[in-house]
Amino acid sequence: MPAPHTEKSASRLQVLGTVSFYLVAAIAMVMANKWVLNKTDVPLFFLFTQLVIAVVLFAALHSSGYIFRIPDRPLDSTLIKGLAPMVFMNVLNLNLNNFTLKYVDASFYQVARGLVLPFTVILSSFMLHTRPSGVIVFAVGIVTFGFLLGVALDLSPGGLTTTTPTGITFGVMSSVTTALQAVVIKKSLDVVKNNAMDLAWYNNLLSSVLMVPCIALSGELPDVLELLFGTHSKQAFSTFVYGSAITGVFGFLICIAGFLSIKITSPVTHMISSAVRGVLQSLIAVWVFGDIITSGRASSISLILGGSIYYTWLKHQEQVEKERLSTSSISKLESGSYERLPMKEVEADIRKKEAQ
Repeated sequence: MPAPHTEKSASRLQVLGTVSFYLVAAIAMVMANKWVLNKTDVPLFFLFTQLVIAVVLFAALHSSGYIFRIPDRPLDSTLIKGLAPMVFMNVLNLNLNNFTLKYVDASFYQVARGLVLPFTVILSSFMLHTRPSGVIVFAVGIVTFGFLLGVALDLSPGGLTTTTPTGITFGVMSSVTTALQAVVIKKSLDVVKNNAMDLAWYNNLLSSVLMVPCIALSGELPDVLELLFGTHSKQAFSTFVYGSAITGVFGFLICIAGFLSIKITSPVTHMISSAVRGVLQSLIAVWVFGDIITSGRASSISLILGGSIYYTWLKHQEQVEKERLSTSSISKLESGSYERLPMKEVEADIRKKEAQ
């Protein structure tokens, strides 16, 4: 039985490089997104350009013959039907993320989407028909309290006016779709024979196609035409072009960085790197956008990150214990150390069952 891939099988340099890569890509993505969303009124078209750039970069990787090859399997109805739930959820989730970022400060983004973990645990318990342990519920409770504290303080009469109920609503909806997306992706992996890179290719390609009718139905077309061909929006156009290029590239890198982070590092390290990203993201938002981090926001972010890290550590300990018990059972089986029943007792039990 092969040993699970953990940090022990990866060098410290690999782990450090992967975590740093993930941090830079994720922070740059959020900051650039916020920058563009502050300047333009075409969030759906903005997302469409990001997806198209990611598809182009995947095609470039294919041409180089490095890391990725475009799957030979044609886009038939069976494949599209199997991936449709994931693509729909991806488009919905990305749009909700962008709308959340549009209506809240970058430093409050982590708080607005603070219910990702609670919704994930609730959804997992519902689908797997299991009840989480008391310590897991406690960890989730810490995260939930952190979210409620941050929202209550920011929306209070003395709170910041930049936080709106609209932004928080989008954040909660984004948290729900993020939790659902994790489940849908697991099912979609079976469609592409568990190849994560192939799944990322199909996800970006089909999501970009789905965005076209979304843009038309949303009524953004006049704003898109004004952005591209208008005479009074040169600055907005420049921001859009540079922002799309930056976020498109970093969105593509995040796709790879997230995969590498989970593959090379342990779950605990991946969660801690996410927590560090949240802190750095808030600090950079203060510097770049002039955001204000009140004591309430700082407390809220600390509780959400602390509860999330605690939850991840608990789940990691549970996994380690399962692996230990599994290894112990296999060792006993191979050594024949299980208690053996005398044949007389076995034969007597068989005759008793036959008599019944």
